[in-house]
Amino acid sequence: MCFDHDSRPPIQPIAGGALDSQEVTLTAADDNRFTAFEARAAKPSGAAIVVLPDVRGLHPYYVELAMRFAESGIDAVAIDWFGRSAGRGRREEGFDYMPHVSAATWAGMSADITAGAARARTFGPDGAKSLFTIGFCFGGRAAFLSATLGLGLAGAIGFYGSPVGPGRGGMPAPADVADVMEAAILGNFGGADTSIPPEAIAAFDVALERARVEHKLIPYPNAPHSFFDRKAAEYARESESAWAEVLGFIRAHT
Repeated sequence: MCFDHDSRPPIQPIAGGALDSQEVTLTAADDNRFTAFEARAAKPSGAAIVVLPDVRGLHPYYVELAMRFAESGIDAVAIDWFGRSAGRGRREEGFDYMPHVSAATWAGMSADITAGAARARTFGPDGAKSLFTIGFCFGGRAAFLSATLGLGLAGAIGFYGSPVGPGRGGMPAPADVADVMEAAILGNFGGADTSIPPEAIAAFDVALERARVEHKLIPYPNAPHSFFDRKAAEYARESESAWAEVLGFIRAHT
């Protein structure tokens, strides 16, 4: 699990920044119906982003993150992973997520990401000009892989998504499919994250370089897995820098 139940994004709200928000039900190509949360910007920048959660699914952390994006002018939709096995709804404290993680497949996740992207494409007066994904841990790996789905993404952003080795539900290793990635990549990693050692990040960097994929991979020294958390006050500087990298990456590709 990436975060504790009471974890939240380490981003200060911007008063008056979000236009509106709502919970919606989306339908994937395989007829899976799942819950998503969308937040629309009061002053859209033309960018939209699909937020891909960790193993907990549509947790309050990701609902709040969607709001912070909207306040920054980026329309956002955060999706849930578990419509097929757990039904619709947000995932609150006490949700037994691991059986549903075990039941998830990359084919199903891909269909849900695609549905989220289609929804995000409708945002803004004339539709989103540039579309991005962002994910964390389980969703971070999925965010990197979303660049292989033919979604016309401008960029894919992963926080501590493992780029090498076997993945849950048949997810391939991002480093192994770099040659079919069609979007710029931004990776934020904890430099002290023992689950993603420096050599894993280096292998991803080499694969992206060989594939000529625009990318930036940033290991934050001494930061652990899941450092991007309001509760992790000792990593506030790293979190501030990572958020600035995310917003700068989106601006540069919009």
